[in-house]
Amino acid sequence: MNTLTAVVPFYNEENYLGESIERLLKIKQISEILLIDDCSTDNSSFIANKIVQKNKKVKLLTKTNNGGKGSCLKDMSNIIKTTHVIVHDADLEYDPIDIIEMFKKTVIFDNSLIIGSRFLGSIKRSNVYKRTYYANKLMSLFFSIINLYKVTDVATCYKLMPANFLKEITLKEDGFSIEIEILSKFLKYNRSIIEVPIKYEGRSYSQGKKIKTYDGFKYLFNTLKYRFLN
Repeated sequence: MNTLTAVVPFYNEENYLGESIERLLKIKQISEILLIDDCSTDNSSFIANKIVQKNKKVKLLTKTNNGGKGSCLKDMSNIIKTTHVIVHDADLEYDPIDIIEMFKKTVIFDNSLIIGSRFLGSIKRSNVYKRTYYANKLMSLFFSIINLYKVTDVATCYKLMPANFLKEITLKEDGFSIEIEILSKFLKYNRSIIEVPIKYEGRSYSQGKKIKTYDGFKYLFNTLKYRFLN
């Protein structure tokens, strides 16, 4: 029987962290929630500790240095005890209700990477910035061409993967382009990526959105890097 851990890296998300975890706790398919504090300087750590005290299925790791989303994910591979793991951003852009349908796919596609696509289906979504929308489309097309494998949303946060995959690889990226590294290395691990349509409510930079234009260029560079290097 497959089991699932949700990993939640966060940095200064005091306005969203509480509600974000409340939503995750409603998903019965999730056996454990692992919070990773990337050296927050606001009240996020206090909020996380309160959540842990009230919920046995929630655990908290605190990093000693701020390193970015990728650095948080690199720390978790030897901690996961479930068969599968999904990454969940601490903001409210993604709805954990979509995890239910994604996890169902593991019954048939047990050793595949299941990703939530913000571009498939006719689900109503909110994309705050048109440039981000088209940039994600371009990055996904570029990745698909370079890897000869179609993926509609390479930058999506929702990636549900076998825990064994994480334990067998070495992740190098510290920032947001960890998304590209995971996809690229999974195609070398098992050339099977299943996409599921998901909801999306994009937030603005004034609301705390952290990804920048620089990260987009790094996505493109790392698409080439991890296609031909390990």
